[in-house]
Amino acid sequence: MAQEETSEYQEPANLRLLRRLVTLLMVVMIIGVVSIVGLVVIRFSATPEPLMPDSLTLPAGATAEAVTVGTGWVAVVTKMKDGKERILVFDATTGSLRQSVDLTSD
Repeated sequence: MAQEETSEYQEPANLRLLRRLVTLLMVVMIIGVVSIVGLVVIRFSATPEPLMPDSLTLPAGATAEAVTVGTGWVAVVTKMKDGKERILVFDATTGSLRQSVDLTSD
C-alpha cells in the first residue's frame, strides 16, 4: 500500500514573513502611485493664475495700499504724499493706465 500524503505543505516561517512583506510593499507602492497621479491631476487642473503685467508705473509720490485683479484689468489703491487716496486701473496685458478714480472721505 502506498502511503498517502495527508499533511499539507507547511511554509517555513521565513518564507511566510517574506511573502507578507512583499504583499505589504505592493500595497504601499500602489497607494504611492495613486497618490502621485492624484496630485498631478489636481495640480494641472487648477485654475491658471491671473494675467498680470510685468510692471506697473505709479505716479510720483504714490505708494500702493492694495491691489485687485479682474478680467483684463488691475486696480491699485494708492495713497499720495498729500494724504489723498486714488484708485488706479491698469490694463492687465499692457500695464497702461486706463482710469483714475479719486476717493473722498465722508
